[in-house]
Amino acid sequence: MSLSYEPVHWTPHKKLYDRLILVFVLVYLLLFSVLNLWLHPQITAETLVIRATGTLAFLMLHVILSIGPLCRLNPRFLPLLYNRRHLGVSMFLIALVHGVFNLVQFHSLGNVDPLVSLFTSNMQYGSLARFPFQAPGFFALIILFLMAATSHDFWLKNLTPPIWKTLHMLVYAAYAMLVLHVMLGVIQLEKSPVLIGLIGLGMFTIISLHLAAAIRQLRTDTDRAAAGTGQQPLNNDFLYACELDDIPENRAKMLILNGQNIALFKYDGKLSAVHNLCKHQNGPLGEGKIIDGCITCPWHGYQYLPENGQSPPPFTEKVCTYDVQVEGTRVYVNPAPYPEGTPRPPAVYASPGAGDF
Repeated sequence: MSLSYEPVHWTPHKKLYDRLILVFVLVYLLLFSVLNLWLHPQITAETLVIRATGTLAFLMLHVILSIGPLCRLNPRFLPLLYNRRHLGVSMFLIALVHGVFNLVQFHSLGNVDPLVSLFTSNMQYGSLARFPFQAPGFFALIILFLMAATSHDFWLKNLTPPIWKTLHMLVYAAYAMLVLHVMLGVIQLEKSPVLIGLIGLGMFTIISLHLAAAIRQLRTDTDRAAAGTGQQPLNNDFLYACELDDIPENRAKMLILNGQNIALFKYDGKLSAVHNLCKHQNGPLGEGKIIDGCITCPWHGYQYLPENGQSPPPFTEKVCTYDVQVEGTRVYVNPAPYPEGTPRPPAVYASPGAGDF
C-alpha cells in the first residue's frame, strides 16, 4: 500500500522481478533471432521482428494467465502475483511492436489507409480456411491496451473495483482472439504441425490450471460450508466455528457460516472476525497474517485493523465485521455481518497455563 499515487511504487522485489523480465525478454529475442537466422538465412529483418515479438508476447500471455491459478494451487507462487501487472504491461508493449510492424509490412505500401486495408484486403470472413486472421489479433491488441492503460491502482480506485475487475477479465476474450489469430495464421502461412501442437499444448495448460484451481476452491468452499452446517448455536445467534488450537497465532481460520465467507483471526490473546475478501481485488484475507497489528492481504499487501475491518488512515478500504465469543476452548461466530468498518470488541481468551506460577 502507498500513501499516494506514483507511476511505479518501486520496492526491492519489484526491481528484482523487473530485471528478470528484462533479462528474459532479451535472452528470448536473442535466441529466437539466432535460431531463425540459422534455419532461415533468407529471412528479412521485418519478418524476424514480427515473428520474434509475436511468439514472445503470446508466450508471456500464457505465463500471465497461469499465475492466478498457480497461486490458488500453491501459495509459493504468490510472489509472482505481486509483479503480474508489470509483466502484463511489458507483454502489451511487445505485442504493440508486433502489431505495428505487421501493419507497416503488409498494409502501408498501397493507397488505402493501413487500418482500412487491415479489414478489407481479405474479405473472406465466411471462410474458416481463408479467414482474415489479422483482424482478431487487432481487437485483442485493443483489449490488451485498455488493460495496460488502466493497470495502475489510480484506475482501480476511480473506476471502482467491480468495473475494473470486469474490464481486466476481458483478458480471456483477448486470449481466445489471439489463439484464433495465431492458429489461423499458422494454418494459412506456416502449415507447421509442431507450431499447431505447441498452441494446443498452451491452451491445454491454461485450461487445466484454471479447472484444477476451480475444483480445489469448490472443494474447499464445500468443506467449509459443510463444517458450518448443523452446528448447535451457542445462544440462537452464535455458531460453532472451531477450537482455539485450530487457529495459528497471527493467522486465520477461514469459515463459511450461513453463506458468509469469514476470516477468523487469532492475535495477542484475542479473536476477531472479518469478511474474507479484500476490497482491492477480492484477495483471500484469511490466507494472510497479522503484520504490525493489521490483517495483511497476501495478494498485494492491503491492510485492515482486525477490531473494525478498516484500513489504517489515511486509507479508506473497509470490510464487514462479525461478533466472536469463546467458551472454554470452543470458538463461536455470529454470521450476521455488521456494516463495513463497524468496530466490534474482540473476544479475549485465556492462554494455556495463564495464571500459573
